[in-house]
Amino acid sequence: MVTTPLKLTSPKQRQGSCYERLALEYLQQQGLVLIVQNWLIAKVGELDLVMLEQGKAWDTLVFIEVRQRKPGAFGDALTSVTASKQRKIIKTAKFFLRQHSDYKDCECRFDVVAFTDEASAPEWLVGAFIAKAWP
Repeated sequence: MVTTPLKLTSPKQRQGSCYERLALEYLQQQGLVLIVQNWLIAKVGELDLVMLEQGKAWDTLVFIEVRQRKPGAFGDALTSVTASKQRKIIKTAKFFLRQHSDYKDCECRFDVVAFTDEASAPEWLVGAFIAKAWP
């Protein structure tokens, strides 16, 4: 009897992974360097992409939320990053910085990369939101 391994990801997770890969490729073409993808801390949250933007004077650590949503009645992918989602990303980013002290002196920024579908160009919103009390 031949058995096939169970797929541990849902269709939504596989779709998200596809768009994260597209966003990663796009951002690497823009010069950003991947630090980690899908960084997760249980009961706190997940960071889709953490990347480094190397500057002439200083480096910026960029926490990137990747979103995909077809335009419609519920808004687009960019507006789907609600205040609640922003707080969760910020909280998770603080945990990341506590565990990765080598980045503690970097400027930090929160970006969103949004897609409407696989054929569309990504929309990159630099500095999509800010953390009021940081870190």
